[in-house]
Amino acid sequence: MSTQQNFPAEPGTAELRDVYSRVMLIKMTDERIRRVIRSGRIATPHYSPRGQEVIAPSVCAQLNPDDYVVTIYRGLQDHLAKGVPLKSLWAEYAGRATGSCKGKGGPMHITHPAAGVVVTTGIVGSGIPIANGLAWASQLKGDGRITVTNFGDGASNIGAFHEGLNLASLWKLPVVFVCSNNTYSEHTTYEKVTAVKRISDRGASYSMPAVTVDGNDPIAMWKAAHEAITRARSGGGPTLIEAMTFRFEGHTNGDDSHYIPADVMAAAKEKDPVPRFRKLLLDGGHATEAELDAIEAKIKDDLDEAVDYALNSPWPDAAELNRDIYDEEIEA
Repeated sequence: MSTQQNFPAEPGTAELRDVYSRVMLIKMTDERIRRVIRSGRIATPHYSPRGQEVIAPSVCAQLNPDDYVVTIYRGLQDHLAKGVPLKSLWAEYAGRATGSCKGKGGPMHITHPAAGVVVTTGIVGSGIPIANGLAWASQLKGDGRITVTNFGDGASNIGAFHEGLNLASLWKLPVVFVCSNNTYSEHTTYEKVTAVKRISDRGASYSMPAVTVDGNDPIAMWKAAHEAITRARSGGGPTLIEAMTFRFEGHTNGDDSHYIPADVMAAAKEKDPVPRFRKLLLDGGHATEAELDAIEAKIKDDLDEAVDYALNSPWPDAAELNRDIYDEEIEA
């Protein structure tokens, strides 16, 4: 049975360093994936989370291993922050049999129940009702688990969002809705498709606590997540978190972001959350340059090992075409 661990309401040195390690893992993995794709060594879709690295680690660092995470195709940050092993993740990106879904799901369907990542979906907003189902099961079983579901700002305009929030509030489900608002729904600006000023404004429609927070600020993000997780774990019901952020790469691999004005992109990159976080740690005496360099060196070594493992793993056998699809006869 899952119980609320003693995470502080405001992160201290240990918590900030933990979050930073996860942030760097996400950033460096994303950069390596894009580099390997460009080299021609793997062929796969990829939705870069560059610029959005702080949100998931600030949430997942406060979750228990058996808590659930449901995410979407731009989910690399959620996969890594919740603990999906690098080797399994890279092998899945490479379409190999050793991948988390035996090479049959790819990056848009990363699943690793042992880490709590139970669903990655390629359908916008579809993770919301799925998360409700998981949270409802936890509520019925009284297992103490909570569910976090992640989605983008565009998903807040579909029916599943509104139906999902209404039901979660009505039944006081142990679920946290995390909307990463990067202000672009694929190629369309937020203002062109969303009537409300803030997505968090919609929480009032469902009698649900809702907050807008700087998703690039690890301390602000930690505090918002802590309150929401504590509320869900204690039976207080769901919370909607709107985490404001920006993506530095296109909607998908190969998209040059031409629809984002150059001055807007430049202003966002000036506020890059990763060097901003590093400066916070150094200025606050939470870490030294040498300690942070060591974190990054360890991640680089782990990535080297994971890429080699993936590219040297076998392809799925032809028998996998029908496995996990049709009912199989099992001898008694």
